[in-house]
Amino acid sequence: MTVDKRVVGVYSENCYLIKKDNKGLIVDPGDEVDKILEMIGETKIVGILITHAHFDHIGALKPLLEKIDVPVFYHNINNEINVNNLIDVKEKEYVIDNFKFDVIYTKGHRNDLVTYYFKDDKMMFTGDFLFYLSVGRTDFEYGDYEEMEESIKKIKEYPTDTIIYPGHGTKTDLMFEIRYNSFLR
Repeated sequence: MTVDKRVVGVYSENCYLIKKDNKGLIVDPGDEVDKILEMIGETKIVGILITHAHFDHIGALKPLLEKIDVPVFYHNINNEINVNNLIDVKEKEYVIDNFKFDVIYTKGHRNDLVTYYFKDDKMMFTGDFLFYLSVGRTDFEYGDYEEMEESIKKIKEYPTDTIIYPGHGTKTDLMFEIRYNSFLR
């Protein structure tokens, strides 16, 4: 499995293409749909994963769905995303085509925030929950510091060699974050 990243929008949000056998999943189509379509190329997209509904993570969702008709995975607790083929995710394992992933509720930055964990490939897509040496802000609407603390405890139970693909900035790994990220110590 490979991961391609495009930085999009004024907030430099990371949009990812997870690819296996010329099939793919898009994570957080935030903006600049043409840039995302260029990244997709000839890849057959089988789904879109949304970590949370901040505009910088979903701004290109509807224009992208006009080009590709695929299921959208999202924890729609606040009823903020209204699209066809919406799958309101629960904390469990999902299989779509040749991709298998777990949904982990990682609330704190927002109450709808989820992390997508690809156990077989030791990869997590954390949106604005966990960053390189930081975590997401909790002072926005639906943010909650106590929920963030619970999410941090939960995520520390996963294998430390897991690669973290955040919603902004550079990738990291869980071992590094546990050792050096002051929020995880």
